[in-house]
Amino acid sequence: MLNPDRIDRAVEILRRGGVIALPTETVYGLAANAEDELAVRRVFAIKGRPATHPLIVHLPRAEALPDWAQAIPPEAWTLAAAFWPGPLTLVLRRTARATDAVTGGQDTVALRVPQHPVALAVLSALGGGLAAPSANRFGRVSPTTAGHVREDLGDDVDLLLDGGPCTVGVESTIVDLSAGEPAILRPGGLAAEELERVLGRPVPVRTASSVRVSGSLASHYAPRAGVTLVEPPEASARAKALLGQGVRVGVLGPATLALPPGVPRFDMPEDPAGAAHDLYLRLREADLAGLDLLLACLPPAKGLGLAVRDRLARAAAPRAPGT
Repeated sequence: MLNPDRIDRAVEILRRGGVIALPTETVYGLAANAEDELAVRRVFAIKGRPATHPLIVHLPRAEALPDWAQAIPPEAWTLAAAFWPGPLTLVLRRTARATDAVTGGQDTVALRVPQHPVALAVLSALGGGLAAPSANRFGRVSPTTAGHVREDLGDDVDLLLDGGPCTVGVESTIVDLSAGEPAILRPGGLAAEELERVLGRPVPVRTASSVRVSGSLASHYAPRAGVTLVEPPEASARAKALLGQGVRVGVLGPATLALPPGVPRFDMPEDPAGAAHDLYLRLREADLAGLDLLLACLPPAKGLGLAVRDRLARAAAPRAPGT
């Protein structure tokens, strides 16, 4: 998995302004040297991502934090010590090293240290930061294997590093520490309960914020099929009614769910971490089945179930024309 020649090749490409795809523990990222504005803008162009939608800068180690952020509160160091490398992103006041191309013109920057040997090897050899959103077209289902990246982006990337399937399966949890009390701006691969355990205080989810962060738009993470949210006890009757209307319908839910004949089920583990791990894979399988509509059963809002509910809600949100 960790091929030194491939790592060297990736760093060479990044240093000359190229764009690569690489694995992290959460999802595969589309990465450019965070200090190369032209390369960062190419990331936006490949994804079709709005230029005002900020990126996360990935760092090789927590000690690099002061290079990118200023006025760092003690809570940031506490969380970094507990969860980096890992699926946690911290939003802090930026230094001049974080350019407008990365921050979307804001005075804050989002930073994290990924927990994957390939990503860390590239970062360590590069000696800087990587601006790396998910390696897929903007608004669509994030990739958790190298095959997904190939399907989505093809030859648009200069190099794809295959590090195997991602272990977490959903993006990082984003915590805002830029102005006062810590708050979650995007639930993700680190549970709120873990943050609260370490900080010894509640960490609320902030549904509205003046700080823009990655993955916070109302419509996001969407498969081609429409998505409707249901509670598990409702799924069978809803599916039967839609099937009778000629709708090609499937259900995303637990394996124990009984469904009418002719309705495919895309099995989701009942434990929250397993559901997070499998979510994007199952959404992609639903796309391959050619469905008109996917009924998505909501998991309990605890642990990583909160992140799964967040992704499903955004997948089900009304989409802009042409997306």
